[in-house]
This record gives sequence, structure tokens and C-alpha cells, in this order.
Amino acid sequence: MTPSQTIGAARAGFTIVVPTWNNLDYLKLCVASIEENSAFPHEMVVHVNDGSDGSLDWVREKGLAHSHAADNLGVPLSVNLAAAQASRDWILYLNDDMWVCPGWDVRLVEEIERAGTDRIFLCSRLIEPKDTGDARVRVLDCGDGPANFDREKLLAHYADPGRGDERLVFSQPTLIHRLLWHAVGGYSVEFSPGMSSDDDLIMKLWMVGCREFRLVDASRVYHFACRSTGRIRKNRGSRMFLVKWGVRWKRFRDAVRSGSAAPTAASLGDRARRALYAFSGEQPLGDVAAWKSDLACDWTAHPARRDDPA
Repeated sequence: MTPSQTIGAARAGFTIVVPTWNNLDYLKLCVASIEENSAFPHEMVVHVNDGSDGSLDWVREKGLAHSHAADNLGVPLSVNLAAAQASRDWILYLNDDMWVCPGWDVRLVEEIERAGTDRIFLCSRLIEPKDTGDARVRVLDCGDGPANFDREKLLAHYADPGRGDERLVFSQPTLIHRLLWHAVGGYSVEFSPGMSSDDDLIMKLWMVGCREFRLVDASRVYHFACRSTGRIRKNRGSRMFLVKWGVRWKRFRDAVRSGSAAPTAASLGDRARRALYAFSGEQPLGDVAAWKSDLACDWTAHPARRDDPA
């Protein structure tokens, strides 16, 4: 496939990967928004953790391709398992507590075609109900969950003028080419259950030559809340990033944004802190074991079948 064919394949639709952990009402809204507000024929692959709330049965009834684990595997492994079933050239990672707005995918495809490269990382402009101080996020209170979701208000205001696209910005939802995804191995499971796994992915993409990181302002996605992070024991992601790469995430991020030719160069302070962390704990196995002693619990994959949705 030529570069032009690879880029043009975006109009054939993305593989949208959605991990979920007993958030059935949110998942239903998320999937419905993709079905109602997408211009292109995307495929969906859901990873269901546990699913005792009915989400596993619902995904099966919908006939969606999915993977399933009896327990919560965390973000890295959950997303990787679902992404392994991707048949489209572009993979989009979307959280189950997100609602895509009309035209969200058109703007991303237009940006792919404008950039003219498959070595690109794209994300949408998030809209959230509360101001968390994140400059990347637009604040518009349309409810913090399915019970008080104000769909009409969101549809009336989601397309209000924004700040425009932003370069060298990293956020979610995340869209990258399937070849780029597999070239770096997707998410790194040593960052389970997920803190700083996005940061680590950005570093890996940089290492293989990706230099286009862009937030597409006209692609709008409503984000209700962080539904899962409050239920887990978090890993010390920033510490793990420094131990693995030898440079703090903030220094790497700021170097990328400034156009530095050597964003991985470690300072004396980074080296000293890395040495301290190496002697002060078992990194990263200590964090992983503290969260889940057996990360590789039983999991299965179920590709979609039109003749047998279960």
C-alpha cells in the first residue's frame, strides 16, 4: 500500500477501541454517539473488564467485536487486546465515558489528508462539565453522567468557536496509524494499571520518528468524568517514566514543544533522581504487583460475527 493509499484509507473508517469496566450506562451512550454522529463506517472493538453489571451481555447482544477478562486488566493490556483485533488502518482509543459530537471524525480525516503522512498523532478537543485547570479542555456543563446528560444543550453549543488547532499537544481520544501502533507495541504493560502510559506511548512514538502531534479543535468529544481511576490503586507513573527513559516526562514534553532536537537528554537532576528511585523501590514490578499480583488473568477475544452475535 502506497502512502497515499494508506492516508486515504482513513475514509474507510477507524477501528475504535473502547475499554470498559462495569460502566454499562456510559458505554451505551458512547457507542450510540459513534453510531449516530459518525460520517464514516467505523468498526468498534470493546474490551470488557469483569462485565458483571451486564456490559458483557450487552456487547454480545450488539454483536460487537470484543475481548473480555474476568477482572480489571488496567488500561494498557485492555487497549492492546482490543487493538489486536483492528482491521482498519487507523486505530482510535476512546474512553467509555466519552460522547463524540457530530463531525468529530470528519475533522480528523481532513487533518490526516492535510498532513499527508501516517506518522501522526491526533486527538480531539475535549469538552468537560467542570473546570479542572487543563488548558486543553473546553468547559461546558452538560451533565456529569448519563442520568443528567443534557444532550440538547451540548448539540446547541458543542460547535461554538474555539481556540483553533494546537500543535505538540497530547490528549485523548487518541488516533494513530495501525502500523505506527504495532511498531511501538501499543501501550506498555509495565505502566499498569495505566498512570503515565500515555506519556510512555508519546515517547515511543517520538523514538520511531513521529513528529506530528496535534489537537484538532473542530473534532469535539464530550467527557463526563474519570469513572475508573478512582477505583484502582494507581501506579507511580511519573517515577516509572523517569526510571525507564532517564528523563522526566515534563522535561521531555517541554523539549518537544519547544522544538528541541534532543528531547531525551537527561539533566544532572534527572540522573540523580533516577538513581534515587532505583534504590528506593522495585520499579516497575513493585507497583504492578501491589495493584495486581497476577496481571495475566484469564482473557478471551471474540471477533464480530454477523451470523452469531454472541
